[in-house]
Amino acid sequence: MILRKRRWLIVRVIFHIDANSAYLSWTAAAMLEKGYPIDIREIPSVISGDPLNRHGIILAKSIPAKKYGIATGQSLFEAKQKYPDLAVFPPNYDLYMLCSNEMYRILLEYSPVVERYSIDECFLDYTASQNRFGDPLKAAHAIRERMKQELGFSVNIGVSINKILAKMGSELQKPDQVHTLWPQEMGQKLWPLPVGKLFMVGRATAQKLQKINLNTIGDLAKADPNHMKALLKSHGLLVWSLANGIDDTEVTLNSEIIQKGVGNSTTISYDVTDRNEAHMILLALTERVAMRLRRLGYLVSLVSVSVKTDGFVGYSHQLKIPNCINTTTEIFEYARMLFDESWKGEAIRKLGVHVSDFYSDDARQFSLFDKGDTEKLQALDRAVDQIRQKYGTRSIIRGSFANGNINAVQGGTNDSDFIMMGGYRQ
Repeated sequence: MILRKRRWLIVRVIFHIDANSAYLSWTAAAMLEKGYPIDIREIPSVISGDPLNRHGIILAKSIPAKKYGIATGQSLFEAKQKYPDLAVFPPNYDLYMLCSNEMYRILLEYSPVVERYSIDECFLDYTASQNRFGDPLKAAHAIRERMKQELGFSVNIGVSINKILAKMGSELQKPDQVHTLWPQEMGQKLWPLPVGKLFMVGRATAQKLQKINLNTIGDLAKADPNHMKALLKSHGLLVWSLANGIDDTEVTLNSEIIQKGVGNSTTISYDVTDRNEAHMILLALTERVAMRLRRLGYLVSLVSVSVKTDGFVGYSHQLKIPNCINTTTEIFEYARMLFDESWKGEAIRKLGVHVSDFYSDDARQFSLFDKGDTEKLQALDRAVDQIRQKYGTRSIIRGSFANGNINAVQGGTNDSDFIMMGGYRQ
């Protein structure tokens, strides 16, 4: 996009910063810092949930693992068939959020306009920063080197005039690289790539395009946009525009992004049939939901609970409440009530808690149904949040979990209504 200011033409300069194999890289950096003798990025390794707890899916893989055909989204069983000695490590979502925050902090030193697109990638508007930091390529290399030296993991950085070209630039050769993808470079760097490599073109869309012999991004770019609209409706025009490097969207500050909801869910390692046990799991899920909510500075007025049975039948129940809340206790009370109203006694495989309809944290309206100790609950949550922020999520737990086998703060994968990792694929 070209901005007109007085009589000068200002060409935007946009960076896309993408952590390489984020979950695995962040785990590796933390392990090395604690004295682990091997850099797991240099061996066939993966980040995966525990298959005994029904979480055996590959979340991230090392470059050596990729050489054996191991891919993100595969089952751990399938991956070990390809390489039996595969090293497997569990995810640590609290660590990943910490690493993401540190990456974001460094980027803010180079521009006040940084968009946290997902946990492992950001857009940065460098246009005005050129006056202070100079040449964009030199600045991109400086950022790349700082990430490696200060945080212990590598990033790819794409540099261009808009978000789509910067993002596609960062997807070129990996890892630990800086790539430009200026409009005049599209024919050489972007258009020869398979059409499925284009952002917003997933497997289903790629198959439809390949059926009409549009096999590369260049084929799509040169296609008739009316044909694309007829084939894929509005999505067809979108991907045609992206293939041609057309993207006028602004880099949006995170504070300006409207998040629709916060949620948390867990697949349980065994089938739950006891109501009290289900309540405890709901409380553990609510702990993390409420912490996220308070960190965002929001209150909510809609609470919902989701259930999946051992027969893979799922249902949910929600309630619009008359006042705005964000304390763990209040959210849990509604979640428990919703669960009790909807559960018919089936064996439970998965539970989830979700909140939405956001209001700013100064918008609380007390109703006749508010409990008198609401302010005490808020003060308690603030104190607990501060302790957990300093010493870790599980440094302080509720007494009801003290002598039991249920994890006091469950979930950790992001069920919120924004992209957590790796962008969008359709």
